[in-house]
Amino acid sequence: MRAAAIVSEGRARRAARAVPRLGALALLALVLVAVPLAAPNPYVLEVAVLVALNAIVCVGLNLLIGYAGQISLGHAGFFALGGYASAILAARWGWPVVAAMPAAVAAVAGLAWVVGRPTLRLKGHYLAMATLGLGVIVSIVLTNEDGFTGGPDGMAVPPLQLLGRTLQGEGVWYALIAAALWLTVWGALNLIDSPVGRALRALHGSEVAAETAGIDSAKWKLRVFVLSAAIAAAAGVLTAHYAGFLTPAKASFLHSVELVIMVVFGGMASVWGAVVGAAVLTLLPQLLTALKDYEMMAFGAILIATMIFFPRGIVPTLARLLRR
Repeated sequence: MRAAAIVSEGRARRAARAVPRLGALALLALVLVAVPLAAPNPYVLEVAVLVALNAIVCVGLNLLIGYAGQISLGHAGFFALGGYASAILAARWGWPVVAAMPAAVAAVAGLAWVVGRPTLRLKGHYLAMATLGLGVIVSIVLTNEDGFTGGPDGMAVPPLQLLGRTLQGEGVWYALIAAALWLTVWGALNLIDSPVGRALRALHGSEVAAETAGIDSAKWKLRVFVLSAAIAAAAGVLTAHYAGFLTPAKASFLHSVELVIMVVFGGMASVWGAVVGAAVLTLLPQLLTALKDYEMMAFGAILIATMIFFPRGIVPTLARLLRR
């Protein structure tokens, strides 16, 4: 009887959490649909596409940093590798783009699995240094292997074709990438609300306690690392074929730091925080251009003020205030 009561209580809690989750997903879908209807010109749609792409990467990165507690300072490397792999398969080896895109994501996931096995044995700042080194290596390879990547000048990327038609135009690409963002958020929310999500949160709290409870920390850290890398690679693939051009700057250390800042700014261990952080920090430079020489100063001041008044990030702090 006691066990049945516990199971029943658990189901009731999951059902209670499902209602606001479905409401938030519906709101996200409504916002994504409303953006192109309210956009006054193609430039606004272009910025919206950039927001969605950054949000996809940040949702995956937040699974690794926010939920599993594993830092990564080289995630831009996976992002760039996804784009370059798809571009090379299509442009150099003649693969159809629709086949090159999933193959590129699978290849990056395989690389993350190989690299993650020894790397994730490290902890704290040692892990941060290792992932930083991985990102630097990727950036150097993409810059120097000009026979495949075009070197520092970059390379052209073949357009995406579906059903014999070439996808072009901001509206079409926005619809595709917005759908990818919604599916990524939906998948992440379901993952976090599953036993896998509870295992990841246990790892973040204490690996020793998690292993005592029977959780294989090495296995789950590797799995979430591979998943996060695959999501970043998928965003890189979409970016490559949307922009039609790639440069090694996509794998730079600065890009990796920007992604981590977006996750921390919006709120770690919050899927919605990753989306909000990516949106705000992608839009903010666009809004601060009027300040000209003082743009970066204002940007830095906003980051400092946010961390002082929203120490857990925007979304978790606001949610905590609302609960009070």
